[in-house]
Amino acid sequence: MSATPGIRAIAFYLPQFHPVPENDAWWGKGFTEWTNVTKAEPLFHGHYQPHLPGELGFYDLRLSETRAAQAELAREHGLHGFCYYHYWFNGRRVLGRPFDEVLTAGQPDFPFCLCWANENWTRRWDGQEREVLLAQNYSHEDDIAHIRWLARAFRDPRYIRVDGKPLFLVYRLFWLPDPSRTIATWRDEAQKLGLGELFLCNVEGTDRDRGLAPQHGLDAAVEFAPDWAALPTPILPPDLQWLGRRLANRPRIRHRAEGLRLLSPPKYADSTVFAYANLAHAMLAKPEPSYRRFPCVTPSWDNSPRRRAGALIMAGSTPELYAAWLQEVLRRAQSRQGANPIVFINAWNEWAEGSHLEPCQKWGRAYLERTRDALSVVEQTASPGPCRHQV
Repeated sequence: MSATPGIRAIAFYLPQFHPVPENDAWWGKGFTEWTNVTKAEPLFHGHYQPHLPGELGFYDLRLSETRAAQAELAREHGLHGFCYYHYWFNGRRVLGRPFDEVLTAGQPDFPFCLCWANENWTRRWDGQEREVLLAQNYSHEDDIAHIRWLARAFRDPRYIRVDGKPLFLVYRLFWLPDPSRTIATWRDEAQKLGLGELFLCNVEGTDRDRGLAPQHGLDAAVEFAPDWAALPTPILPPDLQWLGRRLANRPRIRHRAEGLRLLSPPKYADSTVFAYANLAHAMLAKPEPSYRRFPCVTPSWDNSPRRRAGALIMAGSTPELYAAWLQEVLRRAQSRQGANPIVFINAWNEWAEGSHLEPCQKWGRAYLERTRDALSVVEQTASPGPCRHQV
Protein backbone atom coordinates (compact mmCIF):
# COMPACT_ATOMS: atom_id res chain seq x y z
CA MET A 1 0.00 0.00 0.00
CA SER A 2 1.38 3.39 -0.91
CA ALA A 3 1.09 6.39 1.37
CA THR A 4 -2.59 7.25 1.74
CA PRO A 5 -3.59 10.15 -0.54
CA GLY A 6 -5.19 13.10 1.19
CA ILE A 7 -4.33 12.37 4.80
CA ARG A 8 -0.65 12.72 5.67
CA ALA A 9 0.38 10.68 8.71
CA ILE A 10 3.90 11.63 9.80
CA ALA A 11 5.77 9.57 12.40
CA PHE A 12 8.47 11.01 14.67
CA TYR A 13 11.74 9.16 14.07
CA LEU A 14 14.60 8.73 16.57
CA PRO A 15 18.14 8.40 15.11
CA GLN A 16 19.67 7.09 18.37
CA PHE A 17 20.28 3.53 17.14
CA HIS A 18 23.97 3.72 16.29
CA PRO A 19 27.06 4.44 18.37
CA VAL A 20 28.50 7.96 18.53
CA PRO A 21 31.55 9.31 20.41
CA GLU A 22 29.40 11.37 22.79
CA ASN A 23 27.41 8.38 23.99
CA ASP A 24 30.55 6.28 24.23
CA ALA A 25 32.04 8.90 26.55
CA TRP A 26 28.93 9.48 28.67
CA TRP A 27 27.35 6.03 28.91
CA GLY A 28 30.02 3.52 27.90
CA LYS A 29 31.53 2.13 24.72
CA GLY A 30 28.96 1.00 22.16
CA PHE A 31 25.96 2.60 23.87
CA THR A 32 22.84 3.00 21.72
CA GLU A 33 19.14 3.17 22.49
CA TRP A 34 19.09 -0.63 22.46
CA THR A 35 21.22 -0.59 25.63
CA ASN A 36 18.32 0.89 27.60
CA VAL A 37 15.74 -1.29 25.85
CA THR A 38 17.38 -4.58 26.73
CA LYS A 39 17.83 -3.65 30.40
CA ALA A 40 14.12 -3.00 30.93
CA GLU A 41 12.06 -5.26 33.17
CA PRO A 42 8.38 -5.44 34.20
CA LEU A 43 7.62 -3.38 37.30
CA PHE A 44 4.24 -4.93 38.11
CA HIS A 45 2.05 -7.83 37.04
CA GLY A 46 1.00 -7.41 33.41
CA HIS A 47 3.54 -4.65 32.71
CA TYR A 48 4.73 -5.05 29.12
CA GLN A 49 8.51 -4.81 29.36
CA PRO A 50 10.92 -5.21 27.75
CA HIS A 51 9.75 -4.12 24.31
CA LEU A 52 11.89 -6.19 21.96
CA PRO A 53 12.05 -5.63 18.18
CA GLY A 54 10.42 -8.03 15.78
CA GLU A 55 11.32 -8.50 12.14
CA LEU A 56 13.76 -5.57 11.88
CA GLY A 57 15.81 -6.85 14.83
CA PHE A 58 18.33 -4.83 16.84
CA TYR A 59 19.29 -2.73 13.85
CA ASP A 60 22.09 -0.23 13.27
CA LEU A 61 20.97 2.95 11.49
CA ARG A 62 24.32 3.29 9.76
CA LEU A 63 23.11 0.55 7.40
CA SER A 64 21.25 1.76 4.33
CA GLU A 65 19.45 -1.58 4.16
CA THR A 66 17.87 -0.90 7.55
CA ARG A 67 16.70 2.55 6.55
CA ALA A 68 15.26 1.16 3.31
CA ALA A 69 13.38 -1.58 5.18
CA GLN A 70 11.92 0.98 7.59
CA ALA A 71 10.69 3.20 4.77
CA GLU A 72 9.18 0.26 2.93
CA LEU A 73 7.27 -0.87 6.04
CA ALA A 74 6.02 2.65 6.64
CA ARG A 75 4.93 3.15 3.03
CA GLU A 76 3.24 -0.24 2.90
CA HIS A 77 1.10 0.70 5.91
CA GLY A 78 0.00 4.12 4.71
CA LEU A 79 2.42 6.49 6.43
CA HIS A 80 3.28 9.61 4.51
CA GLY A 81 6.73 10.28 5.96
CA PHE A 82 9.14 10.51 8.87
CA CYS A 83 9.91 13.52 11.07
CA TYR A 84 13.56 13.01 12.00
CA TYR A 85 14.79 14.47 15.29
CA HIS A 86 17.60 16.88 14.50
CA TYR A 87 20.25 17.67 17.14
CA TRP A 88 21.99 21.01 16.62
CA PHE A 89 24.17 22.56 19.32
CA ASN A 90 25.69 25.81 18.02
CA GLY A 91 26.85 24.19 14.81
CA ARG A 92 27.70 20.88 16.44
CA ARG A 93 25.43 18.09 15.31
CA VAL A 94 24.94 14.83 17.19
CA LEU A 95 23.36 11.59 15.93
CA GLY A 96 23.31 13.10 12.45
CA ARG A 97 24.81 10.28 10.39
CA PRO A 98 21.57 8.43 9.47
CA PHE A 99 19.87 11.57 8.16
CA ASP A 100 23.04 12.82 6.46
CA GLU A 101 23.23 9.58 4.51
CA VAL A 102 19.53 9.74 3.63
CA LEU A 103 20.11 13.25 2.30
CA THR A 104 23.33 12.49 0.42
CA ALA A 105 22.26 9.19 -1.12
CA GLY A 106 18.75 10.27 -2.03
CA GLN A 107 17.53 7.02 -0.50
CA PRO A 108 15.16 5.85 0.72
CA ASP A 109 12.77 7.68 -1.56
CA PHE A 110 10.39 8.48 1.27
CA PRO A 111 9.17 11.92 2.45
CA PHE A 112 10.69 13.52 5.54
CA CYS A 113 10.87 16.67 7.60
CA LEU A 114 12.94 17.72 10.62
CA CYS A 115 12.24 18.56 14.25
CA TRP A 116 14.95 20.46 16.11
CA ALA A 117 15.29 18.70 19.48
CA ASN A 118 16.69 21.80 21.16
CA GLU A 119 16.84 20.67 24.79
CA ASN A 120 20.07 20.51 26.76
CA TRP A 121 21.43 16.99 27.07
CA THR A 122 21.65 15.99 30.73
CA ARG A 123 22.16 12.84 32.77
CA ARG A 124 18.40 12.41 32.93
CA TRP A 125 18.62 8.67 32.34
CA ASP A 126 20.42 8.07 35.62
CA GLY A 127 18.47 10.68 37.55
CA GLN A 128 21.07 13.46 37.48
CA GLU A 129 19.08 15.99 35.41
CA ARG A 130 21.06 18.97 36.69
CA GLU A 131 24.32 17.68 35.20
CA VAL A 132 24.45 19.12 31.69
CA LEU A 133 26.38 17.05 29.17
CA LEU A 134 25.81 19.24 26.13
CA ALA A 135 24.23 22.68 26.41
CA GLN A 136 22.37 24.91 24.00
CA ASN A 137 23.79 28.42 23.65
CA TYR A 138 21.56 30.52 21.44
CA SER A 139 22.60 33.56 19.41
CA HIS A 140 21.62 35.54 16.33
CA GLU A 141 24.72 34.29 14.53
CA ASP A 142 23.81 30.69 15.33
CA ASP A 143 20.26 31.22 14.03
CA ILE A 144 21.74 32.24 10.67
CA ALA A 145 24.22 29.35 10.61
CA HIS A 146 21.46 26.93 11.48
CA ILE A 147 19.07 27.94 8.72
CA ARG A 148 21.92 27.90 6.21
CA TRP A 149 22.66 24.30 7.16
CA LEU A 150 18.96 23.41 6.94
CA ALA A 151 18.66 24.91 3.46
CA ARG A 152 20.07 21.80 1.79
CA ALA A 153 17.46 19.59 3.44
CA PHE A 154 14.65 22.01 2.60
CA ARG A 155 15.62 21.90 -1.08
CA ASP A 156 15.40 18.11 -1.25
CA PRO A 157 12.40 17.03 -3.38
CA ARG A 158 11.42 14.53 -0.66
CA TYR A 159 11.10 17.23 1.98
CA ILE A 160 7.53 17.54 3.32
CA ARG A 161 5.81 20.81 2.53
CA VAL A 162 2.67 22.49 3.82
CA ASP A 163 1.03 25.04 1.56
CA GLY A 164 4.11 24.65 -0.63
CA LYS A 165 6.50 25.57 2.21
CA PRO A 166 9.08 23.29 3.90
CA LEU A 167 7.82 22.10 7.29
CA PHE A 168 10.19 22.57 10.25
CA LEU A 169 9.45 21.91 13.93
CA VAL A 170 11.05 23.28 17.11
CA TYR A 171 10.61 20.91 20.03
CA ARG A 172 10.87 23.40 22.91
CA LEU A 173 10.33 26.92 21.59
CA PHE A 174 10.20 28.43 25.09
CA TRP A 175 13.89 27.59 25.59
CA LEU A 176 14.84 30.16 22.95
CA PRO A 177 15.76 33.49 24.58
CA ASP A 178 13.88 35.45 21.90
CA PRO A 179 11.68 33.13 19.81
CA SER A 180 10.22 35.93 17.71
CA ARG A 181 13.70 37.10 16.73
CA THR A 182 14.81 33.59 15.78
CA ILE A 183 11.69 33.01 13.68
CA ALA A 184 12.09 36.37 11.93
CA THR A 185 15.79 35.66 11.30
CA TRP A 186 15.03 32.28 9.77
CA ARG A 187 12.34 33.72 7.51
CA ASP A 188 14.55 36.56 6.35
CA GLU A 189 17.56 34.33 5.70
CA ALA A 190 15.39 31.77 3.88
CA GLN A 191 14.34 34.48 1.44
CA LYS A 192 17.98 35.46 0.88
CA LEU A 193 18.85 31.81 0.21
CA GLY A 194 16.09 31.49 -2.34
CA LEU A 195 14.07 29.05 -0.22
CA GLY A 196 10.94 31.19 -0.23
CA GLU A 197 8.51 30.95 2.67
CA LEU A 198 8.94 28.45 5.52
CA PHE A 199 6.21 26.61 7.41
CA LEU A 200 7.36 26.74 11.04
CA CYS A 201 5.79 24.96 14.00
CA ASN A 202 6.45 24.45 17.68
CA VAL A 203 5.68 21.19 19.47
CA GLU A 204 3.08 21.41 22.26
CA GLY A 205 3.65 18.88 25.01
CA THR A 206 3.50 21.00 28.16
CA ASP A 207 1.63 24.05 29.47
CA ARG A 208 4.63 26.21 28.65
CA ASP A 209 4.26 25.32 24.96
CA ARG A 210 0.63 26.43 24.69
CA GLY A 211 -0.24 29.40 22.52
CA LEU A 212 3.32 30.14 21.43
CA ALA A 213 2.67 29.67 17.72
CA PRO A 214 0.56 32.81 17.16
CA GLN A 215 2.48 34.74 19.80
CA HIS A 216 5.81 34.35 17.98
CA GLY A 217 4.74 34.29 14.36
CA LEU A 218 4.78 30.56 13.66
CA ASP A 219 2.46 29.01 11.11
CA ALA A 220 1.05 26.28 13.36
CA ALA A 221 1.68 24.07 16.37
CA VAL A 222 2.10 20.29 16.57
CA GLU A 223 0.43 18.46 19.43
CA PHE A 224 2.59 15.94 21.30
CA ALA A 225 1.27 12.67 22.67
CA PRO A 226 1.28 12.10 25.53
CA ASP A 227 0.45 15.69 26.40
CA TRP A 228 1.98 16.09 29.86
CA ALA A 229 -0.58 18.77 30.77
CA ALA A 230 -3.53 16.52 29.91
CA LEU A 231 -2.53 13.36 31.75
CA PRO A 232 -5.43 11.48 33.37
CA THR A 233 -5.61 10.36 36.99
CA PRO A 234 -2.89 7.79 37.82
CA ILE A 235 -3.94 4.23 38.45
CA LEU A 236 -2.54 1.35 40.43
CA PRO A 237 -1.76 -1.84 38.53
CA PRO A 238 -4.72 -4.27 38.72
CA ASP A 239 -2.84 -6.83 40.80
CA LEU A 240 -2.05 -4.24 43.47
CA GLN A 241 -5.62 -2.95 43.50
CA TRP A 242 -6.73 -6.49 44.26
CA LEU A 243 -4.10 -6.90 46.97
CA GLY A 244 -5.05 -3.57 48.51
CA ARG A 245 -8.70 -4.58 48.83
CA ARG A 246 -7.77 -7.91 50.41
CA LEU A 247 -5.37 -6.29 52.87
CA ALA A 248 -7.95 -3.73 53.91
CA ASN A 249 -10.66 -6.30 54.58
CA ARG A 250 -8.74 -9.25 55.99
CA PRO A 251 -6.20 -8.53 58.75
CA ARG A 252 -4.87 -12.10 58.72
CA ILE A 253 -3.89 -11.75 55.05
CA ARG A 254 -2.29 -8.41 55.84
CA HIS A 255 -0.22 -10.03 58.58
CA ARG A 256 0.84 -12.81 56.22
CA ALA A 257 1.75 -10.28 53.53
CA GLU A 258 3.90 -8.40 56.03
CA GLY A 259 5.64 -11.67 56.93
CA LEU A 260 6.36 -12.31 53.24
CA ARG A 261 7.57 -8.71 52.79
CA LEU A 262 4.88 -8.07 50.18
CA LEU A 263 4.30 -4.62 51.64
CA SER A 264 7.75 -3.29 50.85
CA PRO A 265 7.81 -0.51 48.22
CA PRO A 266 7.05 -2.03 44.80
CA LYS A 267 9.41 -1.61 41.87
CA TYR A 268 7.17 1.00 40.30
CA ALA A 269 7.00 3.12 43.50
CA ASP A 270 9.04 5.98 42.00
CA SER A 271 7.06 5.98 38.76
CA THR A 272 3.49 6.87 37.79
CA VAL A 273 1.11 4.51 36.02
CA PHE A 274 -1.77 5.72 33.85
CA ALA A 275 -4.38 3.89 31.81
CA TYR A 276 -3.74 4.25 28.09
CA ALA A 277 -7.48 4.45 27.35
CA ASN A 278 -7.81 7.33 29.84
CA LEU A 279 -4.98 9.17 28.10
CA ALA A 280 -6.81 8.86 24.78
CA HIS A 281 -10.02 10.19 26.37
CA ALA A 282 -8.18 13.10 28.01
CA MET A 283 -6.46 14.16 24.82
CA LEU A 284 -9.63 13.88 22.74
CA ALA A 285 -11.38 16.09 25.30
CA LYS A 286 -8.89 18.95 24.93
CA PRO A 287 -10.45 22.10 23.47
CA GLU A 288 -9.48 23.01 19.93
CA PRO A 289 -7.25 26.11 19.91
CA SER A 290 -8.04 29.23 17.90
CA TYR A 291 -4.81 28.78 15.92
CA ARG A 292 -3.79 26.00 13.56
CA ARG A 293 -2.55 22.86 15.30
CA PHE A 294 -1.78 19.41 13.93
CA PRO A 295 -2.93 16.59 16.23
CA CYS A 296 -0.84 13.68 17.48
CA VAL A 297 -1.46 10.19 18.82
CA THR A 298 0.85 7.60 20.35
CA PRO A 299 0.57 3.82 20.05
CA SER A 300 1.84 3.46 23.63
CA TRP A 301 4.15 5.13 26.14
CA ASP A 302 6.46 3.79 28.82
CA ASN A 303 9.79 5.47 29.47
CA SER A 304 10.78 3.21 32.38
CA PRO A 305 13.68 1.75 30.33
CA ARG A 306 15.24 5.23 30.30
CA ARG A 307 14.42 6.33 33.84
CA ARG A 308 15.36 4.67 37.10
CA ALA A 309 12.87 6.98 38.82
CA GLY A 310 10.10 9.27 37.64
CA ALA A 311 8.96 7.09 34.75
CA LEU A 312 5.56 7.64 33.16
CA ILE A 313 3.84 4.43 32.12
CA MET A 314 0.67 4.19 30.01
CA ALA A 315 -0.63 0.72 30.80
CA GLY A 316 -3.09 -1.28 28.76
CA SER A 317 -2.44 -0.15 25.20
CA THR A 318 -3.69 -2.51 22.49
CA PRO A 319 -3.69 -2.12 18.70
CA GLU A 320 -7.49 -1.79 18.82
CA LEU A 321 -7.50 1.02 21.39
CA TYR A 322 -4.78 2.82 19.45
CA ALA A 323 -6.73 2.44 16.20
CA ALA A 324 -9.90 3.86 17.76
CA TRP A 325 -8.03 6.92 19.02
CA LEU A 326 -6.21 7.39 15.71
CA GLN A 327 -9.39 6.98 13.68
CA GLU A 328 -11.21 9.65 15.67
CA VAL A 329 -8.27 12.04 15.38
CA LEU A 330 -8.07 11.42 11.63
CA ARG A 331 -11.77 12.16 11.23
CA ARG A 332 -11.46 15.40 13.13
CA ALA A 333 -8.38 16.40 11.17
CA GLN A 334 -10.13 15.72 7.89
CA SER A 335 -13.09 17.85 9.01
CA ARG A 336 -11.05 20.75 10.40
CA GLN A 337 -8.03 20.92 8.12
CA GLY A 338 -9.66 20.34 4.75
CA ALA A 339 -7.54 18.92 1.94
CA ASN A 340 -4.35 17.02 2.82
CA PRO A 341 -4.76 17.04 6.62
CA ILE A 342 -1.69 16.23 8.71
CA VAL A 343 -1.59 13.99 11.77
CA PHE A 344 1.57 13.14 13.71
CA ILE A 345 2.27 9.79 15.36
CA ASN A 346 4.68 9.47 18.28
CA ALA A 347 6.57 7.50 17.24
CA TRP A 348 8.07 5.26 14.60
CA ASN A 349 10.87 3.88 16.78
CA GLU A 350 11.00 5.30 20.32
CA TRP A 351 11.76 1.86 21.72
CA ALA A 352 13.05 3.02 25.12
CA GLU A 353 9.86 5.04 25.58
CA GLY A 354 7.67 2.09 24.63
CA SER A 355 6.32 4.12 21.72
CA HIS A 356 6.87 2.47 18.37
CA LEU A 357 4.99 1.49 15.24
CA GLU A 358 7.85 -0.79 14.23
CA PRO A 359 7.01 -4.48 14.77
CA CYS A 360 7.76 -5.93 18.19
CA GLN A 361 7.89 -9.51 19.41
CA LYS A 362 4.57 -9.22 21.27
CA TRP A 363 2.35 -7.54 18.69
CA GLY A 364 4.19 -8.08 15.41
CA ARG A 365 2.87 -5.67 12.77
CA ALA A 366 -0.46 -5.14 14.53
CA TYR A 367 0.03 -1.41 15.27
CA LEU A 368 1.13 -0.78 11.70
CA GLU A 369 -1.81 -2.74 10.34
CA ARG A 370 -4.27 -0.82 12.51
CA THR A 371 -2.67 2.43 11.29
CA ARG A 372 -3.27 1.40 7.69
CA ASP A 373 -6.83 0.35 8.50
CA ALA A 374 -7.68 3.62 10.25
CA LEU A 375 -6.30 5.67 7.39
CA SER A 376 -8.26 3.65 4.86
CA VAL A 377 -11.54 3.86 6.80
CA VAL A 378 -11.36 7.63 7.22
CA GLU A 379 -10.36 8.21 3.60
CA GLN A 380 -13.44 6.27 2.52
CA THR A 381 -15.80 7.99 4.96
CA ALA A 382 -17.11 11.38 4.02
CA SER A 383 -18.67 12.24 7.39
CA PRO A 384 -17.76 11.39 11.00
CA GLY A 385 -19.27 8.32 12.59
CA PRO A 386 -18.89 6.23 15.74
CA CYS A 387 -15.66 4.35 16.42
CA ARG A 388 -15.77 0.57 16.20
CA HIS A 389 -13.85 0.28 19.45
CA GLN A 390 -14.40 2.51 22.44
CA VAL A 391 -11.37 4.19 24.04
